[in-house]
Amino acid sequence: MGDTGPCGPCTEIHVDVRTAEEKKQKPGRDLVNNDHPQAIEIWNNVFMQFERKADGSLHTLPAQHVDTGMGFERLCMVLQGKRSNYDTDVFQPLIQAIAKQCGKKYGAEEKADIAMRVIADHLRAISFAIADGQLPSNTGAGYVIRRILRRAVRYGYSFLGFNESFMHALVAPLVEQMGDQFPELKKQQGIIENVMLEEEKAFLRTLEQGTKRLEQALSESNGTIPGDKAFELFDTFGFPIDLTQLMAREQGRDVDMKGFEAELQKQKERSRAATAVTTGDWTELAKGETAFVGYDELNCSARILRYRKVSGKGGDQFQMVLDRTPFYAEGGGQVGDQGWLINGDDKVVVIDTKRENQLIVHFAKSLPKDVNASFTAQVDASRRNLTARNHTATHLLHHVLRKHLGTHVEQKGSLVAPDRLRFDISHFAKVTPEELASIEREVNAMITEDIVFDDRRNVPIAEAKTMGAMALFGEKYGDHVRVVKFGPSVELCGGTHVPRTGVIGPFRIVSEGALAAGIRRIEAITSVEAERMINDKLAKLDAINTLLKHPADLFAAVEKLVEQNASLSKELEKATKEKVRNYAVTLPAKARKNAKGLSVLVEQLDLDAQSLKDLGYQLRELHPDLAFVSGSVIEGKPLLAVSLGKMYAEATGLKAVDIIKQISPEIKGGGRPTGLRYGRRQRPGGMANALKKAGSLLA
Repeated sequence: MGDTGPCGPCTEIHVDVRTAEEKKQKPGRDLVNNDHPQAIEIWNNVFMQFERKADGSLHTLPAQHVDTGMGFERLCMVLQGKRSNYDTDVFQPLIQAIAKQCGKKYGAEEKADIAMRVIADHLRAISFAIADGQLPSNTGAGYVIRRILRRAVRYGYSFLGFNESFMHALVAPLVEQMGDQFPELKKQQGIIENVMLEEEKAFLRTLEQGTKRLEQALSESNGTIPGDKAFELFDTFGFPIDLTQLMAREQGRDVDMKGFEAELQKQKERSRAATAVTTGDWTELAKGETAFVGYDELNCSARILRYRKVSGKGGDQFQMVLDRTPFYAEGGGQVGDQGWLINGDDKVVVIDTKRENQLIVHFAKSLPKDVNASFTAQVDASRRNLTARNHTATHLLHHVLRKHLGTHVEQKGSLVAPDRLRFDISHFAKVTPEELASIEREVNAMITEDIVFDDRRNVPIAEAKTMGAMALFGEKYGDHVRVVKFGPSVELCGGTHVPRTGVIGPFRIVSEGALAAGIRRIEAITSVEAERMINDKLAKLDAINTLLKHPADLFAAVEKLVEQNASLSKELEKATKEKVRNYAVTLPAKARKNAKGLSVLVEQLDLDAQSLKDLGYQLRELHPDLAFVSGSVIEGKPLLAVSLGKMYAEATGLKAVDIIKQISPEIKGGGRPTGLRYGRRQRPGGMANALKKAGSLLA
């Protein structure tokens, strides 16, 4: 159980699978909860009867029950008389597939056996998560999936000799074993394989880069890799610490684990400090549940049932639960409503609405002056209406995508906000511009049809499925559901929608791209935002038309202008190259000799960055004893370039980057340490000072 919430005493059922002789030597009860591999807990019962508050006090729950759960693999182990879960027919088919793929025999070597067990276990977890729609990412649950997958790949890389992607090839044996019992696994096999393949490739590249960094750290260490270096490998390059330890041991080195743990702890503390939230206990004003009236009303009378204070880095907030509410709580991709709680001149702004378990929670920066009063709960109608337009447009888009791209298209995520919509789908190829244009046209056609909203509530789930209703990604459904129908579009949905599609207004797709392997993301706008975009484009078109003096064929005129520009650019490039060649011949005559008899040339030129690089290269080749420092100003930004001939560099021990570092502060320069550096903006006298300083350094 957690620190707060429902809890209670528990009882556990353990099975002793040792031999009769072993049982005589020591009774099984002495092995319980001591991590003995043959004293197996197969069942657990928690008697939920208390609620633990933030202060640690226990309060009896009004409804008490038993939370019970059994370990399936452990039960199989006991029934099949095996010594390990991994020896049962639940895991062995997968383990044997792994053994065949890596060319090792299971049971021959302990480290290889552990790796095969890790991969088999992790493969199942990852595959089912992806089948349920959870993709690897860098945040939240997606990050957990990514770490599990990378751990499996690392075991294969370190102990089984896998230097190329292998996990994706094990999905087929898993589907063969479990696909009949879990049809979603079979249905999503292609997506699972593609996602795993891309993740594996990315991580193997990370391992390759990290290995190079580790080799550098090993060469610089005197027997022990410093903790901060090991942490940098882990944190910046994603290189696992146990792999760092393994590779260090192979070369007879150690890793400063205390230093690593200290760095890791610092990071955790920084993270906790950034996200620390203190949630107070609920203050209950009245008992009861919330009646949601938001499908039919945008304001209603309401009272506060309970409230609590939440404190975080961003300040304090208050959360309130009402007896009646028109506020839609975030769900199904749709953002939560905003609005007000009004009591006379007391107007509290509701900044968000979310669902917590079965509660609809209203967020505000402050509490009403009188929490026991009766209020008017009023939704921001304009914001709700814009959101509803985008939500209905999402349904139309989903229907049209399946029609144009195929019924394999399924929703994998969405965002429905007042100003935009975002829709993630399963699809293996880029949606072409022609396909997007066709999809956009058909969605707009459905909007123009002005299809009436068919809202069917409290429909038995079985009946909804016979209607062909599609379920939303990530949503859980009960025995009765709401079916949202706009003509041929039929979905299970708890969100808010427009009464007729004609209300939506124009629909425009603004982007399409890859989110992950086998997952595409489409972003679109409707209504006010779409009108604004169209008007902006028309205004720009009018401005271009005016600039070109209203040609009869605007497109042809622009096309001709582009061709002329390309031709002029080629001529300019040719002229610039000729200018650089001339400089390479004439400028060395201006060079002066320094105290060591080497040539020094400092000059401000009217050249772009690439031309300065080319000139520096030519001078290095023609005059190996020359140090060349040049400056230029490009679109108001100063630029410095340094080029040292081989003879000059060897005689002085200087590097171009050393000179750049010393003179670039004069122009407020920054960026990578190379022989070329931009300043942020032109400073009076900055360029002259930089070149003067360069002359002194090279004298």
